[in-house]
Amino acid sequence: LQPLQQGARGLGLLVLRVPLQHLRDRGDGLGRGFLVARRAAGTSQSILAVADLKMNLLTRKVTRGGPAIELTAREFSLLEHLLRSPGRVLTRVEICERVWDYNFDPGTNLVDVYVQRIRKKVDGDFPAKLIETIRGVGYRIRADA
Repeated sequence: LQPLQQGARGLGLLVLRVPLQHLRDRGDGLGRGFLVARRAAGTSQSILAVADLKMNLLTRKVTRGGPAIELTAREFSLLEHLLRSPGRVLTRVEICERVWDYNFDPGTNLVDVYVQRIRKKVDGDFPAKLIETIRGVGYRIRADA
């Protein structure tokens, strides 16, 4: 088990010891004395922030300059994806695959519509606009705001 644990750390895996009886009771035929689960990348950070925009991943609360911003589940996921990579341009394909879990249809404006909704809520009346459109490529949240 020791070599497995050491190798798992490098791959972002978590090794758990589980009594053999629990695995048999599950009925999935694993029959092993341990489970390996993939750790989600970057889950240790519970608050994402750029400028005065803050997102608490635990409470699912988003604020900018004080007041709370109400977001739908998809809007929250899209904004989270942007906040995890400030300054980096995210393509429409990448956003669609990560937020909606399906392949991008180039004929759809789904991503554009959701970004516009978020932009109205997040940038609204603020003089400094955080969400930028990179024409022909995708979107980014400004890291230098």
